[in-house]
Amino acid sequence: FKNKQEKDFGRGREGARRGERSEKGDRGTRTDWNNVSSWYDSLVGDKGSDYHKNVLIPKTLSLLNPKKNDLIVDIGCGQGVLTRILNDKCQEVVGVDASSRLIELAKQKLQKNEKEKVKYFCLSAQHMNKLQSDYFTKAVSIMAIQNMDKLDEVIKEAGRVLKPKGKLIIVTSHPCFRIPRQSGWGFDEKRKLQYRRMDLYNSELKVPIKMHPGSAPSVVTWTFHRPLSVYFKSLVKNNFTVVDFEEWTSHRKNQPGKNQDAENRAKSEFPLFMAIVAEKTK
Repeated sequence: FKNKQEKDFGRGREGARRGERSEKGDRGTRTDWNNVSSWYDSLVGDKGSDYHKNVLIPKTLSLLNPKKNDLIVDIGCGQGVLTRILNDKCQEVVGVDASSRLIELAKQKLQKNEKEKVKYFCLSAQHMNKLQSDYFTKAVSIMAIQNMDKLDEVIKEAGRVLKPKGKLIIVTSHPCFRIPRQSGWGFDEKRKLQYRRMDLYNSELKVPIKMHPGSAPSVVTWTFHRPLSVYFKSLVKNNFTVVDFEEWTSHRKNQPGKNQDAENRAKSEFPLFMAIVAEKTK
């Protein structure tokens, strides 16, 4: 990505995102976000990053369409940006995250009038054992699932806590165009076109991301690339029907320069994010 903030956003979460609470990935590595919680909080803040405010939150809310009687769980809630927004839009909202530090930050950010409706739990998305089965009307996960290992278990658990006909909204980096360390921008001087280069797609990957390569190269988080078919097959396997699918491009425009038009055109053509809406069938 061309600029630092957009590069940050490619790291996972919303610019970084969490995985599983004290759980370990297939190489024996932790995938929770405790070790980068302060950095992530400084990036996202109380109201979300630039991408949250202009793309992710508004478009997610449109798909989620919260009602006053809705019971909503935010899976991978981080420090609670979405849950606080949902506070006055639904009956109850619960946030779960694998990182105990991010959950503490979420609790600290709650205003007194929000504490009655909004609750937080430090739980793995694979094992939300404190949450009742068949309870929630909607579940949402924004820019988190690509940092969670064992996708089948995460989706199965989301299905467990949802009521029949409950909706699951998954928002993540677009796996067709944003594969960490395996995709990037290029410019064709002859055709005067900016293009998106993809080095692979169909292979599932677990990718270590150095959060501070200069100052702390040993601090890494993990992101998981999966082709679209893996997401859809996992949803079907766990009794979900996909009812909607959206692809979202960046809202940003490049600074004036000789390639500005080509760069802006490419940004409008290649979606950074995708959103899947699935309904629990039984």
